[in-house]
Amino acid sequence: MTSGPYPSYLGLLESGELNRRVEALLDLLSECRVCPRNCRVKRLLDRRAVCRTGRRAEVASHCVHRGEEPCISGSRGSGTVFFAHCNLACLYCQNAQISQDWRPGDGALSAEELAALYLELQGQGVHNLNWVSPSHVVPQAVEALALAARRGLKIPVVYNSGGYDSASTLALLDGIVDVYMPDMKYFDEPVARELSDAVGYVPNAQAALAEMWRQVGPLEMDENGLARRGLLVRHLVLPNRLSQSAEVLRFLSSALGKGVAVSLLAQYFPRHRAVGHPLLSRPLHEGEYARVLEALEKEGLEEGYVQELRSASHYLPDFHAEGHPFERE
Repeated sequence: MTSGPYPSYLGLLESGELNRRVEALLDLLSECRVCPRNCRVKRLLDRRAVCRTGRRAEVASHCVHRGEEPCISGSRGSGTVFFAHCNLACLYCQNAQISQDWRPGDGALSAEELAALYLELQGQGVHNLNWVSPSHVVPQAVEALALAARRGLKIPVVYNSGGYDSASTLALLDGIVDVYMPDMKYFDEPVARELSDAVGYVPNAQAALAEMWRQVGPLEMDENGLARRGLLVRHLVLPNRLSQSAEVLRFLSSALGKGVAVSLLAQYFPRHRAVGHPLLSRPLHEGEYARVLEALEKEGLEEGYVQELRSASHYLPDFHAEGHPFERE
């Protein structure tokens, strides 16, 4: 178990370091270098580039999410904040309604409003604060966290990203985030460019994982089976070997060690621009998923979770529907 204040950011708040981190992160927005794209746009002046997000973070939805991994959702759910837009543009994104089709400016929140939202979720009894797609709004997310912590926020932060993160930005989250839950989507750079419009995805994701591992190490659970600290790497298996799953698993085993926790996802279902795509327009076949399971066993990665193949139809959100995007009648 970790020692000292928990969540970790409470210790930084007490020392004044959390305020210094907020200042350093906001400075990244002056000529934006928050994520690996390094657009250099002046976001403090509300200008926008690839992520279409200006000075304020835009929130598409927030809810008590019970469909995350068991150590994240627990019995009371995860306090999930779905940030609008993304620094990736995956052809198959299940959240494309908010990541790619969201109208810029909608749902923009001040730091005070975002802090109130965090506290609202805590008031609903959630186990943690879960930032979904935070890579392009790290400064705004932490700015609000500092305000909320002064007002009584005391639940841990889960950083739930697509893996296209800047290691230097992540370094400023040391002691702020207790649980990292990034994707490792690919091991092939041309595929990453074609399917996610991401230049340098593979080296940046590898460097990001190394930095996350340095900060929090292996996944640690409390007495109730909830994630208290650590790294949990998600990998979505794509059809036709497009996710290079065996290579990804080999990298995780060799670079981070066999103790790294992996969540292997079989939930792929063609959505957005994957519909009609020659290689992406079908769910996984049983045989191709079985080969990935064999690779997982071969690499000796025993920590984490493995989805059943029939999960493909269970995780399709609708952010246009009234109420909870994942819980519909």
